[in-house]
Amino acid sequence: MSPIARGHLAMLVFSALVAGSFSLGSLAANEIAPAALNALRFLIAGAVIGVAALATTGLPRSAARAPWRYLVLGGLFAIYFVLMFEGLKTAAPVSTAAVFTLTPLMSGLFGYLLLRQVTTRRMALALSIGAVGALWVIFRADWAAFLRFRVGQGEIYYFWGCVAHAIYTPMVRKLNRGEPAVVFTFGMLVAGFVILTVYGWGDIVATDWAALPGIVWITVFYLAIFASAATFVLLQFATLNLPSAKVMAYTYLVPSWVIGWEILLGHGAPTGLVWGGVAMTVVALLLLLRNEH
Repeated sequence: MSPIARGHLAMLVFSALVAGSFSLGSLAANEIAPAALNALRFLIAGAVIGVAALATTGLPRSAARAPWRYLVLGGLFAIYFVLMFEGLKTAAPVSTAAVFTLTPLMSGLFGYLLLRQVTTRRMALALSIGAVGALWVIFRADWAAFLRFRVGQGEIYYFWGCVAHAIYTPMVRKLNRGEPAVVFTFGMLVAGFVILTVYGWGDIVATDWAALPGIVWITVFYLAIFASAATFVLLQFATLNLPSAKVMAYTYLVPSWVIGWEILLGHGAPTGLVWGGVAMTVVALLLLLRNEH
């Protein structure tokens, strides 16, 4: 399997794991302060990735060159996650998911500004098809639900978080100096934990950790191990082998994966019309899987 193909496979797994964070995160968003939750998830994820790095590539001294790079990347992802949970406090899941579908387009823009990566006409067509399909899934083929869409404070918070996420993708390729993905991820997680601890110290010490409901701990460990440690490595590996727009195009699959999560959680399956949107996201990805030449 070529590096490009492995990059696409990494993002396929990435999108499935990210979808779980939406389903579980919505259940815990109002039970704990976003900064406290994310500081803990960065700590656990950093420990997991640190052990993985020591067991595989090691942590060479060369990786410590220009530590400001990790602060930039850790800060961007800390901003995204904190604003995500701030948004989930007040915004409806449908609205936040709709905002999330803007990330691939923004990532393509930042990919051009930072790396001069050009989005071809076929890629633009694929991104457009994927966006329409994702929105069709998000609003469950209900035109009236789309018309009722309103932008509130929660959506605004989450939009700026998605901007940080979109900048993060091309910045990984720009700032990486040959470090393995697992080592680079470890540096980013350590930096993100430090930033979140400083920023959210008041929330951390004010949290009654022993009294938190079980769903919070389930969410924290899922976010830390699967939606942080694993997805960070997958994302960084993919960004080193694929253009930013193609990497973030996989976010269009997240609503479809969420449907699967909702079915597993016993919340029922969507109507037949919704599957048309799922098909559109698949068509978009098939277009993106083809080589440009």
